[in-house]
Parts: sequence; C-alpha cells; structure tokens
Amino acid sequence: MQLHQAMLFVKDFERAVHFYEELLGLEANPDTRTDTWVEFPGLSLHAIPDHIADEIEIADPPEPREDYPVKLIFTVDNVEAEFERLGSLGVEVQMRPWGACDVLDPEGNILQLSLLPLAK
Repeated sequence: MQLHQAMLFVKDFERAVHFYEELLGLEANPDTRTDTWVEFPGLSLHAIPDHIADEIEIADPPEPREDYPVKLIFTVDNVEAEFERLGSLGVEVQMRPWGACDVLDPEGNILQLSLLPLAK
C-alpha cells in the first residue's frame, strides 16, 4: 500500500489555492481543476460545500489548528530562506529548534518545511 495524495477540505477555496500555488509555489494540474477541486503533486484541495462552509469561522489572521492530528510536511532546499521569504509575505511562520519551520495556511492548517532528505 502506498499513500497517493493528501486532501484538505477548505472553506475559502480561492484563497487556499492562491496560498498553495502562489506563495508555496506548488504547480496545479490544469487538467483536473474545477471550481471546487485542485490537485497539486501530493496534495489536493476540495471546497467545503457552501451550506457547511457558512457555519465555519476562520480567524483572520488564522489561528493554528493545533488540536488536529495532521501536519503536512514539505521539503525545501533551504528552510531559513523559506522562513524569511514567507514571513516577508505576511505568512505566519515559526522556526523549530530541530531546524524545521512551521507555516500556517490561510485556514490555520499547520504545515512544516524541512530540508530535503539525504540520498540513500
């Protein structure tokens, strides 16, 4: 068995797509994109239906969803450079003592940026 894709349900679909596409630099698959669905390598975003989304409040700036047991981990060439770049764009970032960086997406999902794994 192998994990193919992680999926996040999001309240503000366009804002989330902008964050992952423009700020994190993920490349969306144009062949599968719809008004409520977008696929990036390893990650998909799915809009929460309006009747459910209307009942959900997202703080601005977002509050960390620390009580959720999921954290997506992205690898980068330079954690410090990404920390500085994203912080300068107004993204909430926090350096971790083990050399990784936690990032909040627009809905409070916690993402981690860490160094690329060493070749085996």
